[in-house]
Amino acid sequence: MRQFHDIGLDDRLLKAIASLSWKEPTLIQEKAIPLILEGKDVLARARTGSGKTGAFCLPTLQKILDIKATAREQAIRALILAPSKELCHQIHANFKQLTAFCTRDVKVIDISAQGDLTSVKSLLNEKPDIVVSTPTRILSHLSAKSLDLKESLELLIIDEADLIFSFGFEDDLKMLLGHLPKMYQAVLASATLTEDVINLKKLVLHNPVVLKLQEPLIPPSCQLSHYVIRSEEEEKFVLIYALFKLNLVRGKSLIFVNNVDRSYKLKLYLEQFGIKACVLNSELPQMSRWHTVQQFNVGVYNIIIASDDRYLNEKAPEAVVKAGNKDDKDKEQGSSNPKRRRDKESGVSRGIDFQYVSNVINFDFPVDSETYIHRVGRTARGNNQGAALSFASMNEAVFLQEVETALQDLSGESLTMKPFNFKMEEVEGFRYRAKDAWKAVTRIAVREARLKEIRLEIMNSQKLKDYFETNPKEMQALRHDKALKTVKQQPHLKHVPDYIIPRTLKQLGKGKWVKHVGSTGSGYIPFPQKSKAKRGKRGKKRKSDPLMSLEFSGVNKKKKEKAKK
Repeated sequence: MRQFHDIGLDDRLLKAIASLSWKEPTLIQEKAIPLILEGKDVLARARTGSGKTGAFCLPTLQKILDIKATAREQAIRALILAPSKELCHQIHANFKQLTAFCTRDVKVIDISAQGDLTSVKSLLNEKPDIVVSTPTRILSHLSAKSLDLKESLELLIIDEADLIFSFGFEDDLKMLLGHLPKMYQAVLASATLTEDVINLKKLVLHNPVVLKLQEPLIPPSCQLSHYVIRSEEEEKFVLIYALFKLNLVRGKSLIFVNNVDRSYKLKLYLEQFGIKACVLNSELPQMSRWHTVQQFNVGVYNIIIASDDRYLNEKAPEAVVKAGNKDDKDKEQGSSNPKRRRDKESGVSRGIDFQYVSNVINFDFPVDSETYIHRVGRTARGNNQGAALSFASMNEAVFLQEVETALQDLSGESLTMKPFNFKMEEVEGFRYRAKDAWKAVTRIAVREARLKEIRLEIMNSQKLKDYFETNPKEMQALRHDKALKTVKQQPHLKHVPDYIIPRTLKQLGKGKWVKHVGSTGSGYIPFPQKSKAKRGKRGKKRKSDPLMSLEFSGVNKKKKEKAKK
């Protein structure tokens, strides 16, 4: 296998690679980087977590450095397009890491989330070498004549190409191409080669090299385990409560649901048991979304509840709603409200680099195999291990069958979703607590939780900081607003009494459980068993203890006989 120093990269880039602890190129990097450096158009298909971003970032920077070596004038040479602001932010962060030793030579900006056109115009007037953006955002600047790419652009890269059209960027992209020069190099990177990618290929690429790497789209079974629990709506909430409180799910976890209200309801439900979780969806401000992901990656949060924003423009299809909350009393909370303002350039299950995710939990089963693949792609990245656990109700059985078929086709092996051996009767003691806690999360509680989050965002906003300093009464009005109707907290729910612990786990710990307080709250874990040798010594000590010589006294004798029975 080629090493990075064999590909012909600049020493400054090699230093950055070493600082990131990249030991050797991934398969997509080994194949794509030389082709891009040769100036060829490339269509690269590689699974999530395979290093696609590095495969186009490194040759892009190398080409920029080569151009700068000839002392050519400053201009925008490369344009990177991505379907979501989160992905743009991530790509920009990767560029900043790789330019750690050449920051004076290469300028990279991300305009996907910048302010109004006027404020960004000054940044574009400096003519950065690389611009990262969504198609809509860059088109608005081209239309406003904030920048001109016809004379300078040499490289166009589109990441997650299979999502560009599904995010509604087809018309924007066609208009954007009219602002580009007649001759330029183009690269498309995608996890799947869908019909949309083929259409995009015809629009953008010229005699491309198609890289179909001989690797499955999902990690092998030895790296990623797939489990399924067939459970109805009420059972899902019992199980998610029991799994976390009994520490059967450990490590950082991503929980996926199918709509925004559902994510808030699940968060409020888990909070009653002392299980802390963050919510991530397209309705949150972009800076808040970025901050949540960053804090999750560094270990501040261990659980994120993400709503799948596949359906951003319209109300979710009927199939999604049917597969969602079937509780008639709360059904209004289980469907997505199309009137709410959402960031159409936001995506959770695609592109975002969640680091060191141990578990992906599909609380709501995905509506198609493609969504499932991209959800579980958040774990088992690189050479890391991971597990995917899905809850599937009767209404979601059709989706489950589709996913199982797709797994066998895509994995190249007889991969199946293993049943998660969990007997509902073992956690029957959790049911009444779960039922009460679930009922407590009403529609009003969800609404108030969202209002509270908006209020916190306003008070923490840097843009409004100066305004509140000059208008302190306005801040006081926010701080002393009416009390929020939050869910009533019941402290006893945060602890698991011994009598509801499953018998199987008690047998595992032989009845000895100790309280365990972790990042996800308090729970109980089996007391570690000691070796026979240690237990033997312990027994000898008791016999030599003069206080234990009273074992044949009246009271202790009865206790001993009762214990034998």
